[in-house]
Amino acid sequence: MMARAATSAVEVARNVRPDQLDRSTPCPDWDVRALVNHLMFWSAFRSELAARKQQAPADDPITEQTDLTRGDWAETLASQLDKAVAAWGEPGATEGDTGLAGGSMPARMIGMMMVGELVVHGWDLARATGQSIETDPAVLATVHEMVAAMGPQGREMGAFGAEVTVPGSAPMLDRVLGLSGRDPSWTP
Repeated sequence: MMARAATSAVEVARNVRPDQLDRSTPCPDWDVRALVNHLMFWSAFRSELAARKQQAPADDPITEQTDLTRGDWAETLASQLDKAVAAWGEPGATEGDTGLAGGSMPARMIGMMMVGELVVHGWDLARATGQSIETDPAVLATVHEMVAAMGPQGREMGAFGAEVTVPGSAPMLDRVLGLSGRDPSWTP
């Protein structure tokens, strides 16, 4: 699932133009550059470490404040997501506990959170840059289940915004977005 979600997000990233990095996004505090940096930092670099049950070195030059949108950042994202996907596919990666930013939780949960990040932030990036995103229906169904279960905690922690009411007959992606606090009809 992570590979399919990563493929969709990378396809969008490869079509972001440099002049779009300052555009607003569905994430109220982030422009496209900040969204890309978040996606790269957590879903690509830190995700690989979490899958390998490793902590970032204390002197790691890549931090949340690092601007990762220099050079051919979309290819860096693709390459690093390939590494993260491979790491999550290794035997034992989803067993036991691991962490992303200190603390620890079940590795399977963190892996699914990373899939959700790719789907939701992939949509954020697509919407902010005038693109659409194709997401595998099985991935969407799984992410919907996860976001529905984690919604209250996600809102409490500030990871999700207030739930946006979306009809039950809406497409699955719209329902995922609403649960994560996004308005599926958001425009820049």
